[in-house]
Amino acid sequence: MIDLRIDDDVAHVVLDAPGKLNALDEQSLRDLDAAYAEAETAAVRALVLRGEGRAFCAGRDIAGVDPATDDVRGYLEGLLAPLLRRMADFPAPTFAAAHGACLGVGLGLLVATDVVYVADTAKVGSPFAALGAVLDSGGHALFYERLGAHRTLDLIYSGDLLSGAEAVRLGLFSRSLPADEVLPAVEAAARAAAAGPTQAFLASKRIIAAIREDGAGLWDVVSAENSAQARLRDTEDYREGFAAFGAKRPPVFRGH
Repeated sequence: MIDLRIDDDVAHVVLDAPGKLNALDEQSLRDLDAAYAEAETAAVRALVLRGEGRAFCAGRDIAGVDPATDDVRGYLEGLLAPLLRRMADFPAPTFAAAHGACLGVGLGLLVATDVVYVADTAKVGSPFAALGAVLDSGGHALFYERLGAHRTLDLIYSGDLLSGAEAVRLGLFSRSLPADEVLPAVEAAARAAAAGPTQAFLASKRIIAAIREDGAGLWDVVSAENSAQARLRDTEDYREGFAAFGAKRPPVFRGH
């Protein structure tokens, strides 16, 4: 079950199947995609993703899945990959509060989120060796990008899980906190972002995507920054920021 609440320009998306550690089946992926689509239509200025209960997301719900008839490609390529792309391209800053199990598809949801705060005790990694399956949802890219080939394959071969604190130390995510502090910290960060210069944030989000996905080099990035700054000059928030600086007052950004 996926819940969506919109409050003061912030969308709150909740994975709400705690009895199965928020594992996601086909319908859950469709519902999650629909929640992001609705939040996008509402033109929110930030989004928070979290899981209810003891875990963020334990991965795919494989209860009752028969390997002989399992439509693996339909689940991963037809449903999951488009969802992850929608999440990564969401036109506002996105934040995730992660605790407990963050595995498989659950890890993929974090890969597709801009900023991730995790509980110190969260469990992150690739438990697929026990299933005879392969790490999916972009996990290889995240691990290799941050950990290199040797550590990535060590985690995959061993099935060892990282704690949230270790994952942050290794550069996988943004911050680790005691479990009861993660959600308040994420919600505060989302509220602050929702009150910020949305178009400037999206420009940075696109530049980071170009580096990460297209391998943009230094001078390509400088050019993209220059172009973004020129476009932002014509926005209301750019003018407000300069006016507030001159008047020595806090800026009031509208996201335009």
